[in-house]
Amino acid sequence: MSKILVIAEHLGGKLNSSTARAVSAAVAVKGAAIDVLVLADSVDSIAAEAAKIDGVSRVLTVARAENAHPLAAVLAPQITKAAAGYSHVFVPSTTFGKDVAPRVAALLGVAQVSDVMSVEAAHTFKRPIYAGNAIITVEADAAHTVVATIRSASWPAAGASASSAPVEALTIDAALPTHTRFVELKQGSSDRPDLQSAGKVVSGGRGVGSKENFDIIFKFADKIGAAVGASRAAVDAGYVPSDLQVGQTGKIIAPELYMAIGISGAIQHLTGIKDAGTIVAINKDGEAPIFEIADLGLVGDLFKIIPELEAALG
Repeated sequence: MSKILVIAEHLGGKLNSSTARAVSAAVAVKGAAIDVLVLADSVDSIAAEAAKIDGVSRVLTVARAENAHPLAAVLAPQITKAAAGYSHVFVPSTTFGKDVAPRVAALLGVAQVSDVMSVEAAHTFKRPIYAGNAIITVEADAAHTVVATIRSASWPAAGASASSAPVEALTIDAALPTHTRFVELKQGSSDRPDLQSAGKVVSGGRGVGSKENFDIIFKFADKIGAAVGASRAAVDAGYVPSDLQVGQTGKIIAPELYMAIGISGAIQHLTGIKDAGTIVAINKDGEAPIFEIADLGLVGDLFKIIPELEAALG
């Protein structure tokens, strides 16, 4: 029977929803026993959240002062030790996971499987390649531990369980590096929904024209309670900060509603929204590639269409 260790992602004492999505992928491995590993300096609140995820058998915790900040060089040796006896190690395919998983795979001496979007069997997975233009089926070596990052946009978050899984503390004697240290964390703050977990996202592109004009995107997003995103072109032009970028080199998202405003639809951008439910495109160029994948398309001036939409919403 498969035994899967899911590495919890958390910040500020709260579990990231990407962890529950990784658990969903673990559940797709039929008959697997699923444990969640929480590494932090203070684990209680995070472990309590993880224990409520449906499908989790146990929550394992490692409370060490060195784990106060998610430094991959510090966490990877501990994860490697904890992974003994497990057939799989699943990590969310977020910035955190992409930092940690390769180190764990290297320490275990195995090849990593990246961006798992479908589980075909215990050691067979589907993942995107060529910026999402093709889907490849890969088979991992069953004789070794499978280390995989889970494409969060491709999996729903596992629901809450009626009862909590047991929580067990681990003592891991792993030599930790001394050359890596935490300096500071810089992160944006906003009252808007989180871009990667929001059900509705409104994104602006180069067609918005300027940083000042981008206010029309922010105001419309606020009107419908949506998160705000942007194309790489808009970010490169300085309209918005890079943490709003959607696409291959930005965030991969899967909202129920995605509105692409003034975005032509380069393949790098489309990679980030392939799993969106309904895609609405607004662009004055009727030949823009975005219309090829949009469920609804409006050809026209966004500076006329957006105010009209706002008025129609009341």
